[in-house]
Amino acid sequence: MSISRRQVLHLTASAAALVTVPRVARAQAYPSRPITMIVPFAAGGPTDAIGRIVAEGMRAVLALPIIVENVGGAAGNLGVARAVRAAADGYTLVIGDWSTHVVNGAIYSLAYDVLKDFEPVALLVSNPYLVVARKSMPASDLKGLIAWLKANPGKASVGTAGVGTPPHLGAVLFEKLAGVHIQCVPYRGGGASYMQDLVGGQIDMVVDNPANALPHVRAGAIKVYAVTAMSRMAAAPDIPTVDEAGLPECYLSNWKALWLPRGAPKGIIAKLNAAVVTALADPVVRQRLFELGQEIFPRDRQTPDALADFQRAEIDKWWPVIKAANIKAE
Repeated sequence: MSISRRQVLHLTASAAALVTVPRVARAQAYPSRPITMIVPFAAGGPTDAIGRIVAEGMRAVLALPIIVENVGGAAGNLGVARAVRAAADGYTLVIGDWSTHVVNGAIYSLAYDVLKDFEPVALLVSNPYLVVARKSMPASDLKGLIAWLKANPGKASVGTAGVGTPPHLGAVLFEKLAGVHIQCVPYRGGGASYMQDLVGGQIDMVVDNPANALPHVRAGAIKVYAVTAMSRMAAAPDIPTVDEAGLPECYLSNWKALWLPRGAPKGIIAKLNAAVVTALADPVVRQRLFELGQEIFPRDRQTPDALADFQRAEIDKWWPVIKAANIKAE
Protein backbone atom coordinates (compact mmCIF):
# COMPACT_ATOMS: atom_id res chain seq x y z
CA MET A 1 0.00 0.00 0.00
CA SER A 2 1.41 3.33 -1.03
CA ILE A 3 1.21 6.39 1.23
CA SER A 4 0.79 9.85 -0.21
CA ARG A 5 3.17 12.69 0.59
CA ARG A 6 0.34 14.46 2.44
CA GLN A 7 -0.20 11.40 4.66
CA VAL A 8 3.54 11.21 5.42
CA LEU A 9 3.60 14.87 6.48
CA HIS A 10 0.50 14.32 8.60
CA LEU A 11 2.05 11.31 10.37
CA THR A 12 5.29 13.21 10.95
CA ALA A 13 3.43 16.16 12.48
CA SER A 14 1.42 13.82 14.68
CA ALA A 15 4.57 12.11 15.95
CA ALA A 16 6.14 15.47 16.74
CA ALA A 17 3.01 16.47 18.62
CA LEU A 18 3.19 13.30 20.71
CA VAL A 19 6.75 14.21 21.73
CA THR A 20 5.71 17.77 22.57
CA VAL A 21 2.66 16.89 24.67
CA PRO A 22 4.59 15.29 27.56
CA ARG A 23 6.89 18.36 27.77
CA VAL A 24 3.87 20.66 27.91
CA ALA A 25 2.16 18.43 30.47
CA ARG A 26 5.29 18.39 32.62
CA ALA A 27 5.48 22.18 32.54
CA GLN A 28 1.80 22.48 33.48
CA ALA A 29 2.14 20.04 36.41
CA TYR A 30 5.40 21.58 37.62
CA PRO A 31 6.45 21.48 40.38
CA SER A 32 5.28 18.14 41.73
CA ARG A 33 8.19 17.53 44.10
CA PRO A 34 10.81 19.57 46.01
CA ILE A 35 13.33 21.63 44.03
CA THR A 36 17.06 21.72 44.80
CA MET A 37 18.94 25.02 44.78
CA ILE A 38 22.69 24.50 44.50
CA VAL A 39 24.77 27.11 46.33
CA PRO A 40 28.33 26.79 44.95
CA PHE A 41 29.87 28.06 48.20
CA ALA A 42 30.06 26.95 51.81
CA ALA A 43 27.13 27.33 54.19
CA GLY A 44 27.01 30.55 56.18
CA GLY A 45 28.42 32.85 53.50
CA PRO A 46 26.58 35.69 51.78
CA THR A 47 25.51 33.65 48.73
CA ASP A 48 24.17 30.93 51.02
CA ALA A 49 22.24 33.45 53.13
CA ILE A 50 20.73 35.15 50.06
CA GLY A 51 19.85 31.82 48.47
CA ARG A 52 18.01 30.65 51.59
CA ILE A 53 16.05 33.90 51.90
CA VAL A 54 14.96 33.77 48.25
CA ALA A 55 14.22 30.02 48.42
CA GLU A 56 11.90 30.58 51.38
CA GLY A 57 10.08 33.34 49.52
CA MET A 58 9.69 31.13 46.45
CA ARG A 59 8.39 28.22 48.54
CA ALA A 60 5.39 30.29 49.54
CA VAL A 61 4.50 30.69 45.84
CA LEU A 62 5.33 27.20 44.58
CA ALA A 63 3.76 25.43 47.60
CA LEU A 64 6.72 23.06 47.73
CA PRO A 65 10.07 23.37 49.50
CA ILE A 66 13.29 24.43 47.80
CA ILE A 67 16.14 22.46 49.35
CA VAL A 68 19.42 24.34 49.54
CA GLU A 69 22.47 22.19 48.80
CA ASN A 70 25.93 23.66 49.43
CA VAL A 71 28.55 22.39 46.96
CA GLY A 72 31.64 24.50 47.61
CA GLY A 73 35.13 24.35 46.17
CA ALA A 74 37.27 25.71 43.32
CA ALA A 75 35.90 29.26 43.60
CA GLY A 76 32.36 28.01 43.02
CA ASN A 77 33.20 25.94 39.95
CA LEU A 78 32.38 22.56 41.53
CA GLY A 79 28.83 23.53 42.42
CA VAL A 80 28.19 25.20 39.07
CA ALA A 81 29.53 22.14 37.23
CA ARG A 82 27.16 19.95 39.22
CA ALA A 83 24.24 22.12 38.14
CA VAL A 84 25.34 21.83 34.49
CA ARG A 85 25.22 18.03 34.74
CA ALA A 86 21.74 17.98 36.31
CA ALA A 87 18.62 17.07 34.36
CA ALA A 88 17.03 20.06 32.62
CA ASP A 89 13.65 19.37 34.23
CA GLY A 90 13.44 22.41 36.48
CA TYR A 91 14.20 20.55 39.69
CA THR A 92 17.79 21.78 39.99
CA LEU A 93 18.54 25.50 40.21
CA VAL A 94 21.88 27.16 40.82
CA ILE A 95 22.40 30.52 42.47
CA GLY A 96 25.51 32.07 41.00
CA ASP A 97 27.11 35.48 40.90
CA TRP A 98 29.50 37.81 39.12
CA SER A 99 32.44 35.59 40.01
CA THR A 100 30.97 32.20 39.06
CA HIS A 101 29.23 33.29 35.86
CA VAL A 102 31.56 36.02 34.59
CA VAL A 103 35.04 36.12 36.15
CA ASN A 104 35.65 32.37 36.40
CA GLY A 105 35.02 31.98 32.69
CA ALA A 106 38.05 34.18 32.01
CA ILE A 107 40.53 32.92 34.60
CA TYR A 108 39.78 29.17 34.73
CA SER A 109 39.70 26.44 32.12
CA LEU A 110 36.13 25.24 32.63
CA ALA A 111 34.38 22.15 31.35
CA TYR A 112 31.28 24.23 30.64
CA ASP A 113 30.36 27.55 29.04
CA VAL A 114 29.13 30.15 31.55
CA LEU A 115 26.68 31.52 28.96
CA LYS A 116 25.65 28.66 26.69
CA ASP A 117 25.18 25.90 29.26
CA PHE A 118 22.52 27.70 31.33
CA GLU A 119 18.97 28.98 31.05
CA PRO A 120 18.66 32.35 32.84
CA VAL A 121 15.83 32.63 35.37
CA ALA A 122 16.19 35.97 37.16
CA LEU A 123 18.54 38.60 38.52
CA LEU A 124 18.21 38.84 42.29
CA VAL A 125 20.39 41.38 44.07
CA SER A 126 23.54 43.43 43.64
CA ASN A 127 26.19 44.44 46.10
CA PRO A 128 28.16 47.56 45.03
CA TYR A 129 31.58 48.30 46.50
CA LEU A 130 33.16 51.30 48.19
CA VAL A 131 36.42 53.09 47.42
CA VAL A 132 37.96 53.62 50.86
CA ALA A 133 41.36 54.73 52.15
CA ARG A 134 43.31 55.05 55.38
CA LYS A 135 42.20 57.83 57.70
CA SER A 136 45.48 59.73 57.24
CA MET A 137 45.12 59.89 53.44
CA PRO A 138 45.49 63.63 52.60
CA ALA A 139 42.87 63.60 49.82
CA SER A 140 39.39 64.73 50.83
CA ASP A 141 37.54 63.53 47.71
CA LEU A 142 37.96 61.03 44.87
CA LYS A 143 39.54 63.52 42.46
CA GLY A 144 42.03 64.43 45.17
CA LEU A 145 42.77 60.74 45.78
CA ILE A 146 43.48 60.19 42.08
CA ALA A 147 45.72 63.27 42.03
CA TRP A 148 47.63 61.95 45.06
CA LEU A 149 48.07 58.54 43.42
CA LYS A 150 49.40 60.18 40.24
CA ALA A 151 51.84 62.19 42.32
CA ASN A 152 53.05 58.97 44.00
CA PRO A 153 53.20 56.42 41.14
CA GLY A 154 53.77 52.86 42.26
CA LYS A 155 54.12 53.83 45.91
CA ALA A 156 50.52 53.40 47.01
CA SER A 157 49.17 49.99 48.08
CA VAL A 158 45.70 48.52 47.72
CA GLY A 159 44.54 45.50 49.71
CA THR A 160 42.76 42.62 47.95
CA ALA A 161 41.26 39.29 48.94
CA GLY A 162 43.31 37.44 46.33
CA VAL A 163 43.47 36.98 42.55
CA GLY A 164 40.17 37.45 40.73
CA THR A 165 38.21 38.58 43.78
CA PRO A 166 36.00 41.71 43.63
CA PRO A 167 38.48 43.86 45.61
CA HIS A 168 41.27 42.79 43.24
CA LEU A 169 39.36 43.40 40.01
CA GLY A 170 37.89 46.59 41.45
CA ALA A 171 41.44 47.84 42.03
CA VAL A 172 42.46 46.83 38.51
CA LEU A 173 39.49 48.67 36.98
CA PHE A 174 40.18 51.71 39.19
CA GLU A 175 43.82 51.77 38.01
CA LYS A 176 42.79 51.55 34.36
CA LEU A 177 40.13 54.26 34.45
CA ALA A 178 42.05 56.62 36.75
CA GLY A 179 45.34 56.19 34.87
CA VAL A 180 47.30 55.40 38.02
CA HIS A 181 49.60 52.62 39.23
CA ILE A 182 48.93 50.97 42.59
CA GLN A 183 50.63 47.97 44.19
CA CYS A 184 48.10 45.18 44.81
CA VAL A 185 48.65 43.42 48.14
CA PRO A 186 46.79 40.07 48.35
CA TYR A 187 45.52 38.94 51.76
CA ARG A 188 44.70 35.29 52.29
CA GLY A 189 42.58 36.15 55.29
CA GLY A 190 40.18 38.19 53.16
CA GLY A 191 38.35 41.31 54.21
CA ALA A 192 38.98 41.19 57.93
CA SER A 193 42.76 41.07 57.51
CA TYR A 194 43.19 43.84 54.94
CA MET A 195 40.65 46.04 56.70
CA GLN A 196 42.65 45.72 59.90
CA ASP A 197 45.75 46.94 58.05
CA LEU A 198 43.81 49.76 56.38
CA VAL A 199 42.54 50.98 59.75
CA GLY A 200 46.09 50.72 61.06
CA GLY A 201 47.48 52.68 58.09
CA GLN A 202 49.69 49.84 56.79
CA ILE A 203 48.03 49.98 53.36
CA ASP A 204 46.62 52.99 51.53
CA MET A 205 43.28 51.97 50.06
CA VAL A 206 40.78 49.18 49.29
CA VAL A 207 37.81 48.69 46.98
CA ASP A 208 35.69 46.87 49.51
CA ASN A 209 32.32 45.37 50.33
CA PRO A 210 30.10 47.86 52.22
CA ALA A 211 29.28 45.25 54.86
CA ASN A 212 32.99 45.14 55.69
CA ALA A 213 33.87 48.81 55.20
CA LEU A 214 30.83 50.82 56.38
CA PRO A 215 31.22 50.11 60.13
CA HIS A 216 34.77 51.52 59.98
CA VAL A 217 33.63 54.49 57.88
CA ARG A 218 30.91 55.31 60.40
CA ALA A 219 33.38 54.96 63.25
CA GLY A 220 35.68 57.50 61.55
CA ALA A 221 38.48 54.93 61.26
CA ILE A 222 38.82 55.16 57.46
CA LYS A 223 37.80 57.54 54.64
CA VAL A 224 35.23 56.76 51.97
CA TYR A 225 35.26 58.40 48.53
CA ALA A 226 32.60 56.75 46.36
CA VAL A 227 30.30 53.80 45.72
CA THR A 228 31.04 51.82 42.55
CA ALA A 229 27.52 52.03 41.14
CA MET A 230 25.30 54.22 38.97
CA SER A 231 23.09 55.16 41.92
CA ARG A 232 23.71 55.84 45.59
CA MET A 233 23.25 53.12 48.17
CA ALA A 234 20.02 53.10 50.14
CA ALA A 235 22.01 52.08 53.21
CA ALA A 236 24.45 55.00 52.84
CA PRO A 237 22.85 57.72 50.67
CA ASP A 238 25.44 60.32 51.67
CA ILE A 239 28.23 58.53 49.75
CA PRO A 240 28.52 59.79 46.14
CA THR A 241 28.63 57.49 43.14
CA VAL A 242 31.83 57.17 41.12
CA ASP A 243 30.16 59.21 38.37
CA GLU A 244 29.39 62.03 40.81
CA ALA A 245 32.83 61.82 42.41
CA GLY A 246 34.77 62.11 39.16
CA LEU A 247 35.55 58.58 37.89
CA PRO A 248 32.72 57.74 35.46
CA GLU A 249 31.78 54.11 34.81
CA CYS A 250 34.02 52.61 37.47
CA TYR A 251 31.23 50.19 38.26
CA LEU A 252 31.68 47.01 40.29
CA SER A 253 28.98 44.93 41.92
CA ASN A 254 28.93 41.32 43.04
CA TRP A 255 25.42 40.58 41.76
CA LYS A 256 23.60 37.29 42.19
CA ALA A 257 21.11 35.44 39.99
CA LEU A 258 19.40 32.10 39.37
CA TRP A 259 19.95 29.75 36.42
CA LEU A 260 18.70 26.34 35.25
CA PRO A 261 20.65 23.80 33.19
CA ARG A 262 20.48 24.34 29.43
CA GLY A 263 17.35 22.94 27.80
CA ALA A 264 14.88 23.55 30.61
CA PRO A 265 11.35 24.12 29.21
CA LYS A 266 10.25 27.73 28.80
CA GLY A 267 7.08 27.09 30.78
CA ILE A 268 9.10 25.97 33.79
CA ILE A 269 11.45 28.93 33.46
CA ALA A 270 8.41 31.24 33.45
CA LYS A 271 6.96 29.61 36.59
CA LEU A 272 10.24 29.91 38.48
CA ASN A 273 10.70 33.49 37.34
CA ALA A 274 7.20 34.37 38.56
CA ALA A 275 8.03 32.80 41.93
CA VAL A 276 11.23 34.86 42.17
CA VAL A 277 9.45 38.10 41.24
CA THR A 278 6.78 37.48 43.89
CA ALA A 279 9.39 36.61 46.50
CA LEU A 280 11.45 39.75 45.80
CA ALA A 281 8.32 41.89 46.18
CA ASP A 282 7.59 40.49 49.64
CA PRO A 283 8.34 43.11 52.34
CA VAL A 284 9.84 40.50 54.69
CA VAL A 285 12.20 39.18 52.00
CA ARG A 286 13.16 42.71 50.97
CA GLN A 287 13.97 43.71 54.54
CA ARG A 288 16.10 40.63 55.16
CA LEU A 289 18.08 41.25 51.97
CA PHE A 290 18.46 44.95 52.84
CA GLU A 291 19.91 43.96 56.23
CA LEU A 292 22.57 41.98 54.35
CA GLY A 293 23.52 45.11 52.39
CA GLN A 294 21.93 43.85 49.19
CA GLU A 295 20.04 45.94 46.64
CA ILE A 296 17.21 44.20 44.77
CA PHE A 297 17.15 44.67 41.02
CA PRO A 298 14.16 46.70 39.75
CA ARG A 299 11.14 44.70 38.61
CA ASP A 300 11.80 45.33 34.91
CA ARG A 301 15.26 43.78 35.28
CA GLN A 302 14.07 40.58 36.95
CA THR A 303 13.25 38.82 33.65
CA PRO A 304 15.22 35.93 32.08
CA ASP A 305 16.05 38.13 29.07
CA ALA A 306 17.35 40.91 31.32
CA LEU A 307 19.66 38.43 33.09
CA ALA A 308 20.94 37.07 29.76
CA ASP A 309 21.66 40.58 28.45
CA PHE A 310 23.28 41.71 31.71
CA GLN A 311 25.52 38.66 32.00
CA ARG A 312 26.66 39.07 28.40
CA ALA A 313 27.39 42.77 28.97
CA GLU A 314 29.38 41.96 32.11
CA ILE A 315 31.46 39.40 30.20
CA ASP A 316 32.08 41.93 27.42
CA LYS A 317 33.24 44.44 30.03
CA TRP A 318 35.31 42.30 32.39
CA TRP A 319 36.99 39.66 30.21
CA PRO A 320 39.12 42.22 28.32
CA VAL A 321 40.09 43.85 31.66
CA ILE A 322 41.08 40.47 33.11
CA LYS A 323 43.02 39.38 30.03
CA ALA A 324 44.79 42.73 29.62
CA ALA A 325 45.97 42.49 33.24
CA ASN A 326 47.06 38.86 32.63
CA ILE A 327 45.05 37.66 35.63
CA LYS A 328 45.05 33.89 36.02
CA ALA A 329 43.79 31.52 38.70
CA GLU A 330 46.26 30.70 41.44
